[in-house]
Amino acid sequence: MPDTATPTHVIAHLSDTHLIAGGAPLHGVDTVSNLRRALRRLESTERRIDAIVHTGDIADLGELDAYERVRALIEPVAERLGCPVVWVAGNHDVRGPLRAGLLGQDGDAPLDTVADRDGLRIITLDTSVPGRGHGELDDEQLAWLRDVLATPAPHGSVLALHHPPIPTVVGELQTLQLRAPEALADVIRGTDVRAVLAGHFHYPTSGLLGGVPVHVVTATSYTIRPEATHLGLTGVDGAQGLALLHLYADGRAVHVPLVADDYPDVVHLPDGFFAANPV
Repeated sequence: MPDTATPTHVIAHLSDTHLIAGGAPLHGVDTVSNLRRALRRLESTERRIDAIVHTGDIADLGELDAYERVRALIEPVAERLGCPVVWVAGNHDVRGPLRAGLLGQDGDAPLDTVADRDGLRIITLDTSVPGRGHGELDDEQLAWLRDVLATPAPHGSVLALHHPPIPTVVGELQTLQLRAPEALADVIRGTDVRAVLAGHFHYPTSGLLGGVPVHVVTATSYTIRPEATHLGLTGVDGAQGLALLHLYADGRAVHVPLVADDYPDVVHLPDGFFAANPV
């Protein structure tokens, strides 16, 4: 029987770092320090991490220096964890500087990639539309994805993109969503895609697309109050974080949000506590 208690793979999910050249603050928020806090939180888990997936808006203005700074912060952590970094382009990103600063590549083609991590396939789709805030996938990208998914991977696939293919409750974000998500749903329905990872909203949420769970992680830069829709788009310098996607041999995929704050333990429950004190 497969081990159903231990995940076969764990993916660290980061998004929306929004760094600016020189490490300058964004709307008064120290995005560099916030990213460092999230990375410290990741390392403090002492978990085996199979990949770090960053789902876009890596830089706020698409500056080369900002990409180089993000890379200098994240890659050493990935090296210590012994895992690769998978980058996704967001609407704030500019493909040319992104490729140069993160990948050492020339060109400005969409960043659609496939990576294998011990039998788990990680696929990225570039939903960015240069100069615009909403997301789109063209027919060529969807056909490419269909071809990739035609052959199942040993441990299935995880799809990562920036614009969530699910609704948002924040009115100001509704015009900035992924357009025609039903086309993507048609491609992934019935395939080996086990989870879709996204960012963009700056608050954690989830949903379904073509029967596949969609997990949206909060930002490391600044966050959005989804409950304050009557106040418009309300940014907050607090509750930043990341998430860990746990994938199990029996097909389960569990997305666990982590707050980036360095907070102390206030109580340690002894072994057997829940057996004696059922909840």
